[in-house]
Amino acid sequence: MVMAVEHKKLLLDIEEKPPVAKGLLLSLQHIFAMFGATILVPLILGMPVSVALLASGVGTLIYQVATKSKVPVYLGSSFAYITAMAVAIQQMDGDISAAQTGVVLVGLLYVVVAAFVKFLGTKWIDKLLPPIVIGPMIMVIGLGLAGSAVTNAGFVAGGDLRHILVAISTFLITAFVNTKGKGLFKIIPFLIGIIGGYVIALVLGLVDFTPVLEAKWVEMPGLILPFATPWFGNYEFYLGPETLAILPVALVTISEHIGDHTVLGKITHREFLKDPGLSRTLIGDGVATAVSAFIGGPANTTYGENTGVIGMTRIASVSVIRNAALIAIGLSFFGKFTALISTIPTAVLGGMSILLYGVIASNGLKVLIEEQVDFGKVRNLIIASSMMVLGLGGAVLEIGTVISFSGTALSAIAGILLNLILPQESEYVPEENMETKPSKKMASVQKLKNTTV
Repeated sequence: MVMAVEHKKLLLDIEEKPPVAKGLLLSLQHIFAMFGATILVPLILGMPVSVALLASGVGTLIYQVATKSKVPVYLGSSFAYITAMAVAIQQMDGDISAAQTGVVLVGLLYVVVAAFVKFLGTKWIDKLLPPIVIGPMIMVIGLGLAGSAVTNAGFVAGGDLRHILVAISTFLITAFVNTKGKGLFKIIPFLIGIIGGYVIALVLGLVDFTPVLEAKWVEMPGLILPFATPWFGNYEFYLGPETLAILPVALVTISEHIGDHTVLGKITHREFLKDPGLSRTLIGDGVATAVSAFIGGPANTTYGENTGVIGMTRIASVSVIRNAALIAIGLSFFGKFTALISTIPTAVLGGMSILLYGVIASNGLKVLIEEQVDFGKVRNLIIASSMMVLGLGGAVLEIGTVISFSGTALSAIAGILLNLILPQESEYVPEENMETKPSKKMASVQKLKNTTV
């Protein structure tokens, strides 16, 4: 007997607003959750961190407008475009024109896809993404990030015991506050966990305040625009093979976009791909990405870290996300405070991420249980197992030198295709029951006999 899984009621629903002081703490919690990954992308690509922070805040506000403030999503820097952008910059001898133009076009491509979705409707989503595909996809999204969390936490060969201690402390503080906390503490476990982990890291000598001392109190974000100005850097719009090579990566990020919204929908008990609709969420994500690239930042994407925070705290208020975006915009102008947040050791972020990414993966398992997916059927077993192996086994499908599918995208594509091409299984009737189960023809003969008697 399969028992129904009880939905946990949200403490704050999407349209609800917390008190001002409590709301500020909740928003700061989301800032801490997204900060590490958001600034890492520009650091890898040699971009101004302040621009990435500004773009994440502005992009989130753009997304909220596009989705009528119906989806509690935070947008941050996307890792999916790092390779393609780095190759474009290298081929242009350090010039970012091709890379930025390519990402601007990716954002516009999202809008074009959104128009097709608007025209075709959303019924196709149920056919392409049934529970047997959605469940493993969500699990891959969470577990696919597990390696990053474990590495940051220091659980690797030759890892520093201090990093491991900080990660474990951060994890345990967050877990205990989330399970045993009362009142205000109950809804800000990640903020408390990060502060506690930071203090322990400080005692163990893992915090470097040099960036804080060198930073200015207030400074303009280092925007890079497609035209010359007296204050900011500039680049030129460029259409060439280096630019066009970036566009196919959108296939990967659109797949991730659908997966992330499905995860969030399961957490909040909504179907965001139908209301406000996939067309609106794609427009929000795409326009945000185009604006970010226009001002010299990286591509934007929905952030699993912030989805994990919502899953653990059961605070789904769009108001909290919107205020987090405003704080991010403000922080991009305060050099010393931004530098202070950047001093949070990776071990602290790693300990927190172990919990966040695990929550996302667990929601995938929850989908399979709630939808009562029958793994006695070989078809379901094949789809789920292939998705998990491809998504978590490091499989990569390269097309040319720039385009590659891996992780969530490759897993999703495999699951969708297998679900479409594998035939449905016929019902199995045990041999001993076949004699007692009359055929339609025999039933008709018996009925005729009964009538004539």
